[in-house]
Amino acid sequence: MPKIRILTESELRNVIDLDTDVIACIENAFLALATKDVRMPPILRLDIDDYNGEVDVKTAYVPGLDSFAIKISPGFFDNPKLGLPSVNGLMNLFSAKTGLLEAVLLDNGFLTDIRTAAAGGVAAKHLARKDAKHAAIFGAGVQATLQLKALRLVRGITSATIWARDMAKAEICAASCANELGISVTATPDGRAAARDADIIVTTTPAREPVLLSDWIKPGTHITAMGSDAEHKNEIDPALIGRADNYVCDSLAQCRVLGELHHAIKAKIIAQDRIFSELGQVIAGSASGRLSDDAITVADLTGTGVQDTAIATLARTRCDAAKAGIEITS
Repeated sequence: MPKIRILTESELRNVIDLDTDVIACIENAFLALATKDVRMPPILRLDIDDYNGEVDVKTAYVPGLDSFAIKISPGFFDNPKLGLPSVNGLMNLFSAKTGLLEAVLLDNGFLTDIRTAAAGGVAAKHLARKDAKHAAIFGAGVQATLQLKALRLVRGITSATIWARDMAKAEICAASCANELGISVTATPDGRAAARDADIIVTTTPAREPVLLSDWIKPGTHITAMGSDAEHKNEIDPALIGRADNYVCDSLAQCRVLGELHHAIKAKIIAQDRIFSELGQVIAGSASGRLSDDAITVADLTGTGVQDTAIATLARTRCDAAKAGIEITS
């Protein structure tokens, strides 16, 4: 009878963390999306407005990988008021050859956090100036710390600023980042000031109206927007998409529907049918990345199923090597 490996969050945390191997794993996932016959259906999303909740289901089949993941990711954003995390979920790993369930990864959103941060690192690796030193993070949640950690893996970041609507949370996040990463990290309630001094800006919020304005951005800045993973979310000024010297997305079809690009199209700043490069094409060398030191670059990351299959496969491989988890017979 087929055996299924059950892996808990603590077991997964013991074998996988945000490191250069994870960055490479997600980089290869984007590369596959651009160069292989990846099958990645549109995101299935269920909104539960009564409780400020949403559930996303993502998946992708990647030729060459023996397994594919189906991820179920609930986000209930009033949960912190109840003392509960706002994001949780799990990933199910299936055989690409037989369709049989191979593993259940009860990660509570941990693997999504890791792969999302890694994607930010990949975007900065290919689009930010090589001499970038100072980062600004908009948001003070889990992704704020992870995105800064990912930037440190691909660029020589020596200082950072954290902006959040809640200054107390920004200060706590800044102190935690400084302690963990050993660099100078400060907090500010002034978004313009945070953006003004930044070489790289990452927005990590569930904002429904822009928190980053176009006229705040100096030449040479790279911006990664990763919070707009639903139609109603909007972190950056749509005018910035029109102003950018190079706009790159994780999935053009997806970003036209729910990314920052969606809002620029809605504002009639960008034509609906305009073609933009995807991050995987930049990695493959079939599209341009940074055009000059003075260029403003934007990466619009909405989260893709190919990332979930990639990180789930890596996690299961490491757990197999460590003989982690338990096996049950179905």
